[in-house]
This record gives sequence, C-alpha cells and structure tokens, in this order.
Amino acid sequence: MTPPKIALIGAGSTVFAQNLLGDILSFPELANADIRLFDINQQRLDVTEQVAHRVARAVGAQPSVRATTERDRALDGADFVINMIQVGGYQPATVTDFEVPKKYGLRQTIADTLGIGGIMRGLRTIPVLADMSRDMERLCPDTLHLNYVNPMAMNVWGLARLSPRIKTVGLCHSVQHTANELATDLGVPVEEIDFLCAGINHMAFYLKFEHQGQDLYPRLMELAESGQVPAGNRVRYEMLRRLGYFVTESSEHFSEYVPYFIKRGRDDLIEKFNVPLDEYPRRCVSQIGGWEDLRTQLQDPQAPLEVKRSVEYGSLIIHSMVTGQPRVVYGNVMNSPSIGSGKLISNLPDECSVEVPCLVDRQGVQPTRIGRIPPQLAGLMQTNINVQALTVEAIVTGNREHIYHAAMLDPHTSAELDLDQIWALTTELLAQHGDFIPQELQAAD
Repeated sequence: MTPPKIALIGAGSTVFAQNLLGDILSFPELANADIRLFDINQQRLDVTEQVAHRVARAVGAQPSVRATTERDRALDGADFVINMIQVGGYQPATVTDFEVPKKYGLRQTIADTLGIGGIMRGLRTIPVLADMSRDMERLCPDTLHLNYVNPMAMNVWGLARLSPRIKTVGLCHSVQHTANELATDLGVPVEEIDFLCAGINHMAFYLKFEHQGQDLYPRLMELAESGQVPAGNRVRYEMLRRLGYFVTESSEHFSEYVPYFIKRGRDDLIEKFNVPLDEYPRRCVSQIGGWEDLRTQLQDPQAPLEVKRSVEYGSLIIHSMVTGQPRVVYGNVMNSPSIGSGKLISNLPDECSVEVPCLVDRQGVQPTRIGRIPPQLAGLMQTNINVQALTVEAIVTGNREHIYHAAMLDPHTSAELDLDQIWALTTELLAQHGDFIPQELQAAD
C-alpha cells in the first residue's frame, strides 16, 4: 500500500495538529504516512514538527515528516489536505471584531460563525482558502480538502463558487461533543446512543436521539421543563422547549445566532441564560499567555506526551478512503452536491452548505439525502443562510454593498442596531481590517 500523502495547512496550531497527528498515526495502515506540515510562522512550525516526531514515537509509527513554509511543497501530490488556518489571528483581527462592535453597543460571545464578527471573518478567510484551493487544482487536483476553518458554512459555500474542482468537506466536532453532553445529562453511555442530525453548521438539530430503540426526547424535554439543566446549556434547553429539537452547537455559540438572548438593556437575560459575553477573546488571551510554558513542555523529550484518540472525523475519513472500511461521519457539503443531483435537505435552498451524515469508503465522502426537516428548524436556518449567502456573494462578485446587506439581515445585529448604526459599524470594520479584506471590498475613502 502506498503511504498516503497528508498535508496539514496551518500546522502552527500545534495542539490541534498534535491531536490530528495522534489520530492519524495511531492507525497501523496510516503509520507510515507522508506528513507535510505547512505554516507561515517558522517558530510555531518548528514546535509542531518536534511534536509530530514525539507523537510518532509514542504510537510506534514511522511516518515521513516534512515541515515547510513553502505551501507548494506541502501540497505537491497530496492525497489529503487538512486545513486549520486563521487569517488575521487574535491580534489584530479577532480583537477588532469584538472591540469595534462594542463601541456601537453590539456584544458577542465567539464571533466566528455568523454576526458581524462572522461576516468579517468570512471576508478575510474565503479569499485565502480560494487561493489555496487554486494551488490544489494545480498541484494535487485529486486531493480531498478537509476544512476545519470557520466560518464553516460560508467557507464551504465560497469554495464551491470559486474553486469547484477541488472536493471539499467541512468538519466540525459539535455533533459528537453535543451527543456526549446529552448522554451525560441523561446518564446514558454515549456509545449506546443512536442519533440523526441535519441542518447547517452550528445550527444542525438532532432529528432522532435514541437509546436502544427508545426515543430520548421525552426525557430531554422533561429535563428542560424542570429547569435543572447544566448552567452552560440553558440557551439550548430553552430552544428545545420552543422548537422541540436540540441543536448541536453550544449555548455560547447559539446565543449570538438568534435575536433572543443578547439584548441591550436586558442584562437579566444574560444572567438567566448564563451567556458568556466576550468569552472567546478571554480564552485566546489565556492560551497566548500559556503558550511559552506549553511550548517548553512539548519540546521537552523527557516530559510526558499523552496520545489519545480525539473525536475529530479527519483521521477516520482518511482511514476509510485508504482501507475501504465504511464509516458514517458528519460533514459540511453543498445542499446540491452536483448539477442535477437534487437537494440533500429538500426545504433548504439548493445553493447553501448543509451538515448531514456522510458515508465514507474508498469511493470518498458520500452525503446522505435527508428530505424535509421540520419547518420551524428550516425557517430558523434560513435566517442564518441569508447572511451566509450575501457574504459569499460579496466576495464572488466584488459587490461591497452586499456586506452591508448581510449585516442588515443578521439576526443578532439587526435586533440590536438601527440601519445607520449597522452601516457605520460595517464601514468602520472594513476600514480597520484594511488589507485583510479583498481590495474591491475595502472601505471607500
């Protein structure tokens, strides 16, 4: 068997890369993989390269590991490309996405998927991903692009418009994590849970959640009605009471995708639903502050290095495609994967990114057709799809007005600000992000 060639783009995300490498190299069939690590930050890349060798030794693997700051070298002939970049980083991009809206009274929690922060992140990220994808067309046209980068739905959609030749599947861990959380809430082993999810990334819902053939929704609803739910999950249990289905993404994320939980002058809602405003910047500051200690530990050959399998789907997809072992994973793909193929979720638009179960084997990633989902779920998703569509349209066409339209239709932004405020906020953000935004979309002088 020819060792698979696997490129990790943004490999300076050392901890995430460590987890993925541990997953990949733990499979005997992938233990001699050709691993290419790429990042623009040489220092972080050096650490990841050392970690890759330590992970390999820990699991008894003998891969070829090559680190490079030249993207072409990493992509050349790659069978799989795993993407985990962040454009603009915490400083200045994420800080800008939080601090400028705050001046206008707009508060956020993570700001990486939707909202004005998600729109700006999409404007920064999609053009870079599209540039990489065009390199893949040239250097590894048959590769499978495994995208872990947010804003997931916008990225998958943008790549489908700008570089459709490259097969892309977006991967998230919210489905697996939430299944584990709910199993814990109910005292049921997660391995014994059967579930079916569908929707859009960060707004997919469990259409089925069962234990040994028994529907667990009555127990979840009983828990929601009791009010005795985990403090960090009050938003999602409240939405279960209102919609009848449980959403996959965290309460923290979900609170900024809808207009109900973060409202000016309603601090009672923030307290009642335990919404952690500004949590993501605080987390970034903590991680940055702890980086030097972590780096020292990771580079110390005498320090313990625990390698255990994560819940990420990336290695499972690679293993299934290399060995033919069938598996089901959840992936983000276009609702109509190809011309004339029909829709995976029939009451969502043809042209949007959806998150659905996918069979994986030697034939690749094959999405499952879901059909209609409950109309209240489709209606809620459509409010988010509107924002995604206009952001992607702005990038594809170069029409800057669509950025303002996206912000105007965003559920959280429009619930908090009037139109003049939304226009002024968008203009200021475009100006602050400067060259991180494509030139034709930058703020006018």
